[in-house]
Amino acid sequence: MLPLEALPLRQPSSAVAARGRILACDPAAVVAGVEPGHRLSTALGLQPGLRVCERDPAREAKALENLACWAGRFTPTLALAPPDALLLEIGGCLRLFGGAPAIVDAVLAGCAGQAYSVDWAVAPTPLGARWLARTGAGIMADTPARLHAALAALPCAAPSWPDEIVVRLESFGLRCLGDLARLPAAGLRRRIGNGPVDDLLRARGELPDPQRAFVFPASFAAGLELPSRVEHAEALAFAGQRLCAALAGWLHARQLLARACTLHLTHDDGTHSAVNLRLGEPGADEGRFLRLLREHLSHLRLAAPVEALRLTADEVVARPGASASLFDRPAAGEGAAACLERLRARLGENAVHTLGLRADYRPECATSGHDPLADLPEKSPSTATFAAPRPLWLLREPQALAEQAGRPCWHGPLQFVTRSERLESGWWDEGEAEAAGDLRRDYCVARNRYGQWAWIFRDARGWFLHGLFA
Repeated sequence: MLPLEALPLRQPSSAVAARGRILACDPAAVVAGVEPGHRLSTALGLQPGLRVCERDPAREAKALENLACWAGRFTPTLALAPPDALLLEIGGCLRLFGGAPAIVDAVLAGCAGQAYSVDWAVAPTPLGARWLARTGAGIMADTPARLHAALAALPCAAPSWPDEIVVRLESFGLRCLGDLARLPAAGLRRRIGNGPVDDLLRARGELPDPQRAFVFPASFAAGLELPSRVEHAEALAFAGQRLCAALAGWLHARQLLARACTLHLTHDDGTHSAVNLRLGEPGADEGRFLRLLREHLSHLRLAAPVEALRLTADEVVARPGASASLFDRPAAGEGAAACLERLRARLGENAVHTLGLRADYRPECATSGHDPLADLPEKSPSTATFAAPRPLWLLREPQALAEQAGRPCWHGPLQFVTRSERLESGWWDEGEAEAAGDLRRDYCVARNRYGQWAWIFRDARGWFLHGLFA
């Protein structure tokens, strides 16, 4: 219903059309017999007073982005799935809200408050959740087993594959996705191509399906074009509610509080006016913004009808306790010691330390952490130089690598970039030899097909990944 519900202030008995056919219609039009798919002439014959608007993809995209900003109150990790879907990654927020059912209830209530009707599903994979939601399942398939069972019951038309693919599958006697999952993938690829098979594997979680994360803007400015001119200021409150909801979600995602914001009004005669909202105390509560907006609109007289709104956050401050305030500008004259004291007070005594070198060629023993406020350790830092580069990131434990035709593989075969460097050390140090081992390793730098640079070594057991450059 997004093509219709992206129009915030519409008259009853409204519909959205494209290419001469009805795409979506409100309940008043449905009562009159109008249905999606009807020709425009048929719909007007059934309901002569039907208000028809042309589909506006740009308006829908903007509504989806505003809804994504609003959803930032539930999770900082979400993705747009145009033209009409949002993906919220809630795995890291379950304890905060008290479980997935609580998050679902809150999301549905918030969407209903903004007059959005939604279909939903919870699943371990993005594509699986989308397919289940599009069928109106409203299901909590929060484990791989439940996901596979729910997907198996979906008809082959659920993924919105091309009609010729669906017809071909039905000609094979395949009616649901479970029938496809039981067939050999190689045979299916020869008959229907790679696309549908890969989609099914991604939906089941057997292939990775990375999503492009929605990036919350650095500053908030959300606009809304009204479908009809508004002559009374109080009527703008409903449209303003969607903007206030988007602002509150953006503030939560950015860990900010708003001190002042402005609702800009664009009138049909080309003039502009503004409603300034200044809070006595910085906040991020949607209800608080909306109550303040209603108070201003209740005594506002419009000089001309309004055709568009735009809400901007003019003054924002960091939320107390947020990491944004960790590195506030120190007071004049504050030195490094005072800065370290403040950091340790905020983060904990053991959270701040300096990293020093030790006179040891073994990678596991070459560095150590020191108290930044204490005297230097008795052992002086290492002055040894290394003939070969060292990675910035060292794995906690070396990772064994598979071999292919005698060459190590890490996300594909590795290409050697440098010659081998022999490290044979540690036989004299019994205390640390147990952890680091009496080393006899040949190290070199290698690169895979994705451009990742790795530090690998070979010993009597085989090839291992020990560090990462990039």
